[in-house]
Amino acid sequence: MKFFSSGNFLKLLVALVGLIVLAGCDLSTPTVSGDSSVIPSNFKRVSYSELPGWRDDDVRYALQAFRNSCKAKIQYTGRLVPDRELFAEKCRILPSASADVATVRAWFESNFQPYQIYNENGGDKGTYTGYYSPIIPACRTKTAQCNEPLMGVPTDGRTYKGVSKKDIVEKKIGRVLYWANIVDVQNLQIQGSGNLRLEDGTDVKLNFAAVNDMPFKSIGEELRNRGIRPKGGFSSEAVWQHLKSNPSLAKDVIYKNPRYVYFYESTPPDVIGKLGTPLSKIRSVAMDDDLYTLGLPVYVNTTLSDGRAFRRLMIAQDTGSAIRGWIRADIFFGKGDEAYKFAQGQHAQGQMFILMPKEYIYVKPK
Repeated sequence: MKFFSSGNFLKLLVALVGLIVLAGCDLSTPTVSGDSSVIPSNFKRVSYSELPGWRDDDVRYALQAFRNSCKAKIQYTGRLVPDRELFAEKCRILPSASADVATVRAWFESNFQPYQIYNENGGDKGTYTGYYSPIIPACRTKTAQCNEPLMGVPTDGRTYKGVSKKDIVEKKIGRVLYWANIVDVQNLQIQGSGNLRLEDGTDVKLNFAAVNDMPFKSIGEELRNRGIRPKGGFSSEAVWQHLKSNPSLAKDVIYKNPRYVYFYESTPPDVIGKLGTPLSKIRSVAMDDDLYTLGLPVYVNTTLSDGRAFRRLMIAQDTGSAIRGWIRADIFFGKGDEAYKFAQGQHAQGQMFILMPKEYIYVKPK
C-alpha cells in the first residue's frame, strides 16, 4: 500500500477544508450579477417593507407556483425581460419543498428586487379581474342538450384565422372533441379552459389550444343593445341562465361574438396556462405578455369581490386577449362552483409590484 507523504497529506487536508467551506455556503445568495442601470421609467425601486401585507403572506404557496414555472420553457418575450442566466440561477437554488415560511420569505428577499409599477399616465392603480376553470356537463355525441361542438385545431389544412365563430361551427372547421350546451361552450371559451363531466361520470380536461384572431364582443352588451335585461341584471350568472332558458336567442346572440377558441384534451387533468405549466389556485395570475415575461413573481395589492384585502405574492403564468396594460391582471381562482363565486364578481383596483432577479439586465428598453 502506498502511504501519503506529509506534503500530499497537507494538500488533501486543504482540499477537504475547501469542500467543507463550499458545503456551508449560503446558496440563496445571488452569485451572478447583471447590469441594472437601465430601468423602465414607470418602475420605482422599493423595499419589501413597502409591499402592503408582505410579512403576513404565506409565500410558500407562491414558491410552489414558481417551482412550476422553473419546469416550463420560459419564453423571454415582451418589453420587460430579465437576464436569462439570472432567472435560471433562481431556479437552480430553490429552497426545499419543506422549508418554513420564514426561510422562503428570506429567499425571495435575497434573490429578487421589488419594483412598484406605474401606468404610463403616472397612476399606481390598475384593474384586477378573475377567472376560473368551469366544470360543465358534456357528451361524446350530439344530443338535444349537448348541441354545440367543442373542437380542436383543424388538421386538414383549412384556415381558421380570421374566420368567424358561426362559419367555423357550421362548416366544422376543426376536429370535434365533445359536445355541450352552447351556453356552457361559450363560457368555457371565455375562461380559456375547463373540465367536462361526461354522461358516464368521466371527467375530461380541456385547455386552450388556439384562437381564430377575431375580436371579442360582449354577450351582455349584445343583450343590452337589444333591450333585453335578464332577471338579476347583467352578471355573468344572470346572462347564462337567461340564455339557457331561451335557446334560440342564445344561439343568435352567441354567434354575434365572432371569436372562437379551440381546445386540446389535457393529461393529466391540470389547468395549463400560456406558460405551459399547471396553474395554482390564487397564486397564478394572467398578465400582458406583450409587456412582461411570463414566469416572474408579482406582488398584488387589491381587494376581493366580498371586500376583503387580497395581498399576495403570485406568479405570472398566463395571459388573455383582454389582459392588456402595465397594471392589469386576471387572478386564477381555481376550478368549479366555489372558484366561480369569486371569479365572476372580481373587478377591483389595486397596486402591482414586479420582482426582478437581483441584479438584472433589462433586455428590451423602450
